Amino acid sequence: MRYFLTFLIPLVATFTLAGCGSDDPIDTPTTPTTPTQITESFSGTLNVNGARTHNFTVERAGQVSAQLKTLSDQAATLGISLGTWNGQSCAIIISNTNAVLNSTVIGTASSLGQFCVWLNDVGKLTAGIDYSVEVVHF
Repeated sequence: MRYFLTFLIPLVATFTLAGCGSDDPIDTPTTPTTPTQITESFSGTLNVNGARTHNFTVERAGQVSAQLKTLSDQAATLGISLGTWNGQSCAIIISNTNAVLNSTVIGTASSLGQFCVWLNDVGKLTAGIDYSVEVVHF
């Protein structure tokens, strides 16, 4: 009987442990995708005492920046602002009222949505100017 138990115990343990496997597939983590940065360019003419608004859609939270890329009068000073767009107006969030060529304003979008860049004469233009502004966001 003792020899029988010597063989029986390892045999039962083997079959018991063999039943502990799983046929469920192993979940392999995927590598997260890097968000794609979007660059949009807007241009127009800003008149004396005037303002221009350009709206854009942010697809994910992250940094948003706007830079004055060209000015027909390179010595001009104007205002450049970032804000949220409600379909009719730009609610200013961050602003530079002393912007010159290549000035940048930088903010953070906490969620996706409609945003805007607003350019305006801060009382320093003596004639209308042509401009281009580059907006970078996610």
